[in-house]
Amino acid sequence: MPLDIVTDPAHGGRWTSLRSAGREWLWRREAPERDNVTPGDAFVDAGGLEECVPTIRGDPDHGDAWSRSWTREGEADVVHCDRFTLARTVRATTGAAVAEYVLSADPGFRFVWAAHALLDLSDRAAVHIRDGARARLFPEAAPLLDRVWPRGAAWVEGDWPVPCGLRLDRLGPDDGTAVGAVVDASRCCVHDGEDRLSFALEADGEPVSIALWRNLGGFPIQHPYRSTGVEPMLGRVFDLAEAGPDDAARVSASGEVRWRLTLTANCRCD
Repeated sequence: MPLDIVTDPAHGGRWTSLRSAGREWLWRREAPERDNVTPGDAFVDAGGLEECVPTIRGDPDHGDAWSRSWTREGEADVVHCDRFTLARTVRATTGAAVAEYVLSADPGFRFVWAAHALLDLSDRAAVHIRDGARARLFPEAAPLLDRVWPRGAAWVEGDWPVPCGLRLDRLGPDDGTAVGAVVDASRCCVHDGEDRLSFALEADGEPVSIALWRNLGGFPIQHPYRSTGVEPMLGRVFDLAEAGPDDAARVSASGEVRWRLTLTANCRCD
């Protein structure tokens, strides 16, 4: 089943549509202020799929690419940031879409990247990742895990799909909670009724993971809304400043890091 992708290079390279067989997979929200942002501005959540790099949380929030215009260079969309350049080429294949990336920077440059995909899912949807994969839960879950959260810890760890007693693979109705997690896996599949959407990430020699943002009306505190992020990542933390030696991608002596993201709709992905 083909996947149709629409992106907006003028406004951060954001993916604004991901459609298959009449279904729109990407969740979006009205955010007209997004059209006028400049580097250094506070993040504006318009939904879709954001290219978050060189960090997700931290400084700059959601990275340095979302607030910049991208340009077309050959077959690639390219964004030039202060310390790196990111090129993305998206192509259709039989039954799938493939996005290929090249980040260029000085050797030794460390970064986290995420395809920060906010999906339009029902409360019956489930996220399938291999059972037993190691998962890190981040502080949004703290009120749910008071008994196991060590004082001063940046995260707690457990096994997917129920790390530390909190079931994360099922979405369910709004309950006022928000949980961020990073799972040690390179593949996942979202099931929503009869529909399926799978993600597969390949990056030789780099740490890969799947991040989950399960916001069931718990964020932001003042005006909460529901949003679900399923986010293939390079790295194992949301904030680059918290990354240990093996928690971030690193540019080699070649001056480049290359990776590939494959998205497939409505295939068998149990």
